[in-house]
Amino acid sequence: MYRVTKPTLLLDKKKAIKNIKTMAEKAKASGVNFRPHFKTHFSKEIGEWYREQGVKSITVSSIDMAVFFAGHGWDDITIAFPVNILQMDVLKHLAKAVKLGLVVESQTAIEAINTVIESPVDIYIKIDTGYHRVGIWHENVDHIKQLGASIADHHQFKGLLAHFGHTYAETKNAEIQSIYHTGVASLNALREQLDSNLKISIGDTPSCSLIDKFENIDEIRPGNFIFYDVMQAHIGACQFEDIAVCLGAPVVAVYPERSEVVVHAGAVHLSKDKLDDEQGIYFGKVVALEEKGWSAPIKGCRVKSLSQEHGKISVPKDQIEKIKIGDVLGILPIHSCLTANLMQEYVTLRGEKIGTMHL
Repeated sequence: MYRVTKPTLLLDKKKAIKNIKTMAEKAKASGVNFRPHFKTHFSKEIGEWYREQGVKSITVSSIDMAVFFAGHGWDDITIAFPVNILQMDVLKHLAKAVKLGLVVESQTAIEAINTVIESPVDIYIKIDTGYHRVGIWHENVDHIKQLGASIADHHQFKGLLAHFGHTYAETKNAEIQSIYHTGVASLNALREQLDSNLKISIGDTPSCSLIDKFENIDEIRPGNFIFYDVMQAHIGACQFEDIAVCLGAPVVAVYPERSEVVVHAGAVHLSKDKLDDEQGIYFGKVVALEEKGWSAPIKGCRVKSLSQEHGKISVPKDQIEKIKIGDVLGILPIHSCLTANLMQEYVTLRGEKIGTMHL
């Protein structure tokens, strides 16, 4: 195990590769395109682990991320975020270099694409099937038809793109699968009224993890599954042993009288994403770091509050005497995507440092 001396995002490479392989094999068996979302790891080195599993097309969440991965050999990229018309000059040049997919939900965005981007791009219309974040409601058929018809001839109305983000609010397998099947049915009903040649692209880790076989869709775009996290374990999308990242957090203070320890691991490391259960709100599960990784979550130990650099951990009285200043505890993050974005670097269990697009 790598020796941790400061907040460090540890990465179990074997688990991550296993998670990639599992999802890639499932997509292949279902006959759908696997376009993983790279916003979870945003690392050129980790991107190569996907190539080794046959991945050729990727999803990103920003234009800057698309430019970064285009610069590292990825030439089939969908930006699964509504087009930012203030960066049209960047998109114009990017479209010349790669097979580019763009997501729209407004006439304004389509007009900007038609006017500025000369090279052909694939355009997906973002559809809302119940998440209510962005997208056009799936029953608003006439409006979607109008948008599709306004796409210039040198571009292609490629398909319908959706994110079933409301699966994250569920904790039962049946409810997550219901959201998936309802969303897929809505997208197919819409496609029948528009054009049967349109592609359907969906992407959320909970349903992609729990659905055994993908039917009546053309593409999946999950991202978080490579690392998973406490949120995914909480809702049943994975087991704790599938989580591939863990924040190493040095203990800086011990308070036996209040059954708490304080670690150097705050909101700037973990984010303030949280969960709530019968014991209250918490910001991460505590594990013991071991020679070959980390343990299962320690019963009764959890991150109870965060400030910028401090993390307060509640510890059962029968265990707190075992913890000393200078020890290092492990914290499984609630949301691994945000933790990775904040930490900007991974260290494998063997001590290999892996950077991200921010370094």
